[in-house]
Amino acid sequence: MTAENLRGRTALVTGGSRGIGAAIVRALAGAGAAVAVNYRERAGEADALVKEITGAGGRAVAIPADVSKGAAVAAMVEQAASQLGPVDILVNNAGIAITRGVDDLTEDDFDRTIAVNLKSAFLVTQAVLPAMRARKWGRIVNISSGAARGAGAIGPHYNASKAGMEGLTRGYAARLVKDGITVNAVAPSLIETDMMKGQTQLVSRIPLGRFGTADEVASAVMLLIQNPYMTGQTIAMSGGMAFN
Repeated sequence: MTAENLRGRTALVTGGSRGIGAAIVRALAGAGAAVAVNYRERAGEADALVKEITGAGGRAVAIPADVSKGAAVAAMVEQAASQLGPVDILVNNAGIAITRGVDDLTEDDFDRTIAVNLKSAFLVTQAVLPAMRARKWGRIVNISSGAARGAGAIGPHYNASKAGMEGLTRGYAARLVKDGITVNAVAPSLIETDMMKGQTQLVSRIPLGRFGTADEVASAVMLLIQNPYMTGQTIAMSGGMAFN
């Protein structure tokens, strides 16, 4: 594979303005893809990332949208297509992590988590599928979590949203394989992002002895995008905490 092997492809990364999302955006742009950077609130960070990519000779646009809302998703996908070309590569990375104990968890916490973490992946996938099917080529990667299979530190609502995302991954993979579309997931645990700030005590749980990095997650995403024979799989990244 050359570094430019995605030239001519258009990628959409939800929640792409910072952390893992931004690392994935940079990796895709580095491989030659035009990238639509979706964000909900962080316009400054999304614009700075787009400027960085275009300054290096790449193509990118920042698109605001609440991906838990169908109308916003439809408008986002339309804008990405009109500015960069039809979406070939989708990375469903947008998510929220509302930390709650069992006794503190509310119906609103549960509903918001499922809407942003799981329903969004369904909505954006449905919106990009017609164009992928028309060209008989597509790559979809969903960013799950070790919490899909393990206890996790955030709460059962979060576990449920990420386990659901992996079910969605397998369900789409089985039904889209004949269309030239692969659907996979990456499930990171304890990655060094804003979410982990001030949580250094958690490092003691990791056999490797450190948090993972956003760039390491991005490299797993790129492996799935660049490998046409892998579909319906989840790559777990936990520094040795758990094994598939």
